[in-house]
Amino acid sequence: MFTDRTAVLAVTAGIAAYKSPIIVRELKKANAEVLVIMTERATEFITPLTLETLSQNPVAIGLFDRGNTWSLEHVALADRADILIVAPATANIIGKAAAGIADDLVSTTILTMMSSVPILIAPAMNNRMWENPVVRNNVATLKKTGVHFTGPVEGTLADGRAGMGRMADVNEILSMVEKILSK
Repeated sequence: MFTDRTAVLAVTAGIAAYKSPIIVRELKKANAEVLVIMTERATEFITPLTLETLSQNPVAIGLFDRGNTWSLEHVALADRADILIVAPATANIIGKAAAGIADDLVSTTILTMMSSVPILIAPAMNNRMWENPVVRNNVATLKKTGVHFTGPVEGTLADGRAGMGRMADVNEILSMVEKILSK
């Protein structure tokens, strides 16, 4: 399904980050090369070591991290990627992307890839945030530029209440990735 494909997974700081290792594992099982980037705050929810182990690749966090390459990470990722998956996607990263703000590795990578690589965003946030007109406007703006979305879905949220805001199921995310890449 994903043989000879490279997926970049961008993990942001939401409780749904616990599903990110499952996404990595399933993409790897489907023979994809998986490169993971994270916001600094996402490391509070899931460790880079977990994602490095599952992806079998180093995880990039900072925009100015000094790795083993001379190239700028966000540009190098855009050159290699067949798709960018942002999961979980917070209201913050959606707002940055819609406004063209690039102030960390994840937002800079999104901005760099927006014109050349398909992007799938899987929002995850409290239902009050999801229902905020500003967030909904940001989503509409990104959809107009060709960014794909899956979810969020109704369910029990981190605060124990039920509502719209849970990240889409991993199988739904993978199904959307397959659909996008088959075009």
